[in-house]
Amino acid sequence: MEAAKKLYFIYNPHSGRGQIRSKLFDIVQIFSDAGYELTVHPTRERKDATRQIEELPEGYDLVVCSGGDGTMDEVVQGMMRRENRIPIGYIPSGTVNDFARSLKIPRNMAQAAHISVEGRDFSCDIGTFNDEHFVYIAAFGIFTDVSYSTRQDRKNVLGHIAYLLEGMKRLKNIPSYHMRLSSEECRTEGDYIFGMVTNSRSVGGFKSIIGRKVRFDDGVFEATFIRRPQNAAELQELLAAIVLKEIDSKYMDSFRTSHLSVESEEPVPWTLDGEFGGEWQSAIIQNHQKALQIRIDN
Repeated sequence: MEAAKKLYFIYNPHSGRGQIRSKLFDIVQIFSDAGYELTVHPTRERKDATRQIEELPEGYDLVVCSGGDGTMDEVVQGMMRRENRIPIGYIPSGTVNDFARSLKIPRNMAQAAHISVEGRDFSCDIGTFNDEHFVYIAAFGIFTDVSYSTRQDRKNVLGHIAYLLEGMKRLKNIPSYHMRLSSEECRTEGDYIFGMVTNSRSVGGFKSIIGRKVRFDDGVFEATFIRRPQNAAELQELLAAIVLKEIDSKYMDSFRTSHLSVESEEPVPWTLDGEFGGEWQSAIIQNHQKALQIRIDN
């Protein structure tokens, strides 16, 4: 008799108002009906998912995680540290779920569970920021600290609006950082209020300003750095460009690259996939093409 396939299911019980609790039975049933022998693990603390996946014994055929982008990010961190990497299924249950949206993984948890066991493996690019991995964004500046400084309860109640409100409070005194950017495609320096290196069509829940031709397996990131406006009129021009989701070359350096070096005169707080990624004066951001397999819809 053929041995049963093994599935490791790890979920964040607090993500997205804890909505997974009411769906847990259905999800487990879907996995069981697909012929998998199951191990289920609710995460207990930050970085628990990374540890569990990194130390997962050999013999599993599939890892499925449920939570927000932060949970997915932790699972990816753990998987990238393994010698033998296993495909990952994703059941989004967070507030924003940019990564799931970009890969057209539905918010309906039962549908996402079906895709996890019945879908196809898609080889996805993964980024490194110095020694840390990220899935879809490394960013700094205005709006970027929002997702980890907004209290969880407000994040749940207000959803996307919380992201905006937190950012708007900071418009009066916008911090900027003097930086040198260098890649094969672009060498420049200036005072920047915001920068992002992404592999996503949607960032912070908004369709992005990074262009429509994003592919997740092409080995390059889309980089957009926004220069500091010098006066109120320039600020209005810049905001108009952001609202219209258009690149304005006067205020934005936008390019594609697989390898970028960022040097700044002072430590800059970065966010990686919506979680605090530390403060850095220099960063090497690199794309690892098709490094990981993610289950997506057929």
